[in-house]
Amino acid sequence: MSFSPFVRALALGAVTIATATSQPARAGVGDLLVAPTRIILNGGRGTEIILKNIGDATATYRVSAELRRMTPEGVLVEVTNPSADEKAAQDMVVFAPRKVTLPPNSPQAVRVSARAPQGLPDGEYRIHLLFRAIPDPTPVTAPTQASGLAFKLIPVYGVTIPVIVRLGSLEAKAGIADVQFEQDKGRKLVTLQLTRNGTRSTYGEVRVIKPGVKDPVAVLKGVAVYKELSTRKVSVPVSADYKGPIAGPVTVQYYEVTDNGATLAAETSATLR
Repeated sequence: MSFSPFVRALALGAVTIATATSQPARAGVGDLLVAPTRIILNGGRGTEIILKNIGDATATYRVSAELRRMTPEGVLVEVTNPSADEKAAQDMVVFAPRKVTLPPNSPQAVRVSARAPQGLPDGEYRIHLLFRAIPDPTPVTAPTQASGLAFKLIPVYGVTIPVIVRLGSLEAKAGIADVQFEQDKGRKLVTLQLTRNGTRSTYGEVRVIKPGVKDPVAVLKGVAVYKELSTRKVSVPVSADYKGPIAGPVTVQYYEVTDNGATLAAETSATLR
């Protein structure tokens, strides 16, 4: 296989994608801000996602749909063999526009809605929207030797957010198990297994509380357990502001977070060693 002397970064796979699951308000990659970073369509009602170019130059972004599944470690991986529910989600979620050009400091709304076909069973369906920058066609200086190849790596930035469609009355129950203390490359972590059962996913934050300490000694926001999982591992970093010993008794809480606030969904006590 021969290559042109002028190869863009996308052809070389130099693509940076960030998942927007750790920030509840907004996510930024490169010069793009996206808000909100999580969409729930109850009964298929529509909503808007706001994109804003915070850079100094006009930029163009492409909007596309992807299917991703969560691993037991909490990583989102691309789906190559979609299930019936994933195909249904892909077919029912509609969005526009699919290409946006934004001058500096300019916002743009992307409208998102769901059209559930007649007879589709009640349940939770999910896709992920990818917002990816389209690089300018900047020419590459030709190599000095005629037989040489010139490569210019241009990062292509993108951010993904989940779009979840919920049909019918759905319930979920969360639990916490196997709480332990670990150290990884100098970082202090409280690890645990977050469990889920029911007909929908859960989303919220984990808090680790020590007796006699006013504030949580460890907090992790944006923790989701999607419908394809019954258990996922969660690693909660101990706050750099906490200087006391982590060993000993702790209370671990998982709060579900919605637009109406946070609700305690699971709690357990453990002793860290």
